[in-house]
Amino acid sequence: MPNASRYGRLAWLWLSLLVFVVDQASKLYVEDVLTLYQQVVVIPDYFSWTLAYNTGAAFSFLAGASGWQRWFFAAVALVVSLVLVIWLKRLKPEETWLAAALALVLGGALGNLVDRVLLGHVVDFILVHWQHRWYFPAFNFADTAITLGAILLALDMFKSNKSGEVAHD
Repeated sequence: MPNASRYGRLAWLWLSLLVFVVDQASKLYVEDVLTLYQQVVVIPDYFSWTLAYNTGAAFSFLAGASGWQRWFFAAVALVVSLVLVIWLKRLKPEETWLAAALALVLGGALGNLVDRVLLGHVVDFILVHWQHRWYFPAFNFADTAITLGAILLALDMFKSNKSGEVAHD
């Protein structure tokens, strides 16, 4: 396959598209059925659906800023997305884990980018908590894909070094 190396692992963009579509569809659905901060308990004491808007980054970082953060985080997501596409294109056929990881991060980044640009905030709706004492910040499927992609990136980094040997501590 002479063209396989020409396009690297761009075929993995299907996963990015899937993440993007599931993320956007779920956000549209949640905004349609829930009111802001309404909680629907799924698993008592542990898991709920809720509707929340995040104008900042992860864990609402810079959410209280005057609005400049919307375009800053949008620009960062756009640059990261372009880098990820280029990286996917340059991957070797055997770099499957890395391709999946990059595709997950890309799909999540694009999902949150669209929210930020079109809405001025990211729609979050997954709420993990312990009883009613501890709450993890609300998140969405894009955030989940980014986190899973980051974990796969770390695993790929530690599973072997460039010489093909298993990494040892």
